[in-house]
Amino acid sequence: MNGSSRSLYGASRVVVLALLWGSTFLWIELALRGLSPLQVTLARCVLGAAVLTAVCYTSGHRLPKGSALWRHIVVAALFCNALPFALFSLGQQTVDSGLAGVLNATTPLWSVTLGVALGSERGLRPARLGGLLLGFAGVIVILAPWNTTSAIGWGALAILGAAASYAVAFTYMGRTLVRRGTPTISLSAAQLLAASGLTAFAMPIGGLGRIHPSPTAVVAALVLGVFCTAATFHLTYRIINDEGATNAAVVGYLLPVVSVLLGALVLGERLSIRVVLGMAVVLIGVGLTRRTGTTTTPGDGEPAPVDPRVPTAGGTAVSETAVAAATADGRESPVDSPTPHAGPVSGRPHEN
Repeated sequence: MNGSSRSLYGASRVVVLALLWGSTFLWIELALRGLSPLQVTLARCVLGAAVLTAVCYTSGHRLPKGSALWRHIVVAALFCNALPFALFSLGQQTVDSGLAGVLNATTPLWSVTLGVALGSERGLRPARLGGLLLGFAGVIVILAPWNTTSAIGWGALAILGAAASYAVAFTYMGRTLVRRGTPTISLSAAQLLAASGLTAFAMPIGGLGRIHPSPTAVVAALVLGVFCTAATFHLTYRIINDEGATNAAVVGYLLPVVSVLLGALVLGERLSIRVVLGMAVVLIGVGLTRRTGTTTTPGDGEPAPVDPRVPTAGGTAVSETAVAAATADGRESPVDSPTPHAGPVSGRPHEN
């Protein structure tokens, strides 16, 4: 494959990944037309877990062993899968899919805020601090709390809570699961299995209602689990391995645009100038926060590049930690054994 063909191939994969990630909120909206929020969450976790577990075993790997490791996996599954998946589904009962995608793009801002609170963000430079403030200003523009007819409400707050949950998950996984030598496909499958169990325990709260499995809802749930949760992780890490983290990070900026366009074109959602302006402000702020920043991973003893500020897809979230950990000072570096939920693990990349 010559240079131009390789570039075209790489660009096409980025486009496909952006469509998969960005369409997540569309499929959640459609699945909610026949399933409750918890039922959508459970279907997504179970289907994703089934696909990744099958890939894990067919590729010659096994699920992780050891109670200590599994405790970390369960915590990561709560904050990176079960909780945000449920919050997105709950929030989208009152929030349009396009707006959900835009609010989801605030995850990088929450990551920086958490890093500052925990002291892992050292020497926050003026540009990054300005980006953080600008990003949250964009959120305020989107929600327009001064407008009694604005989108602010429990649904929008639930989606912001999901975005913040991803930030907590990335920080936790960076401290407990990164560079521990476990094959990434094993961690990924285990995490979605744990998320399935956590969601199953929560089903009596509001997930045991009557199901109205319309063809649209069933197809949407299948797409969410198989493509928007399981398949995106594989494609993301192939891009990271083949082309570097920076190219994969580009998808994060396309995601809210795709979600807004799909919501308008497929669902007929209204696209206000205020939301478009707020989205632009948020993305500019996110771009500024992705300036150089390092932190120290406990136990490593050496600074490791940490930049978990790439916007996530409603629960696909999976990939941003690896993108972040592979990106330092704007340069591309190889990703070792990337995992969709836990960043790089030491060792040679696994061909999944």
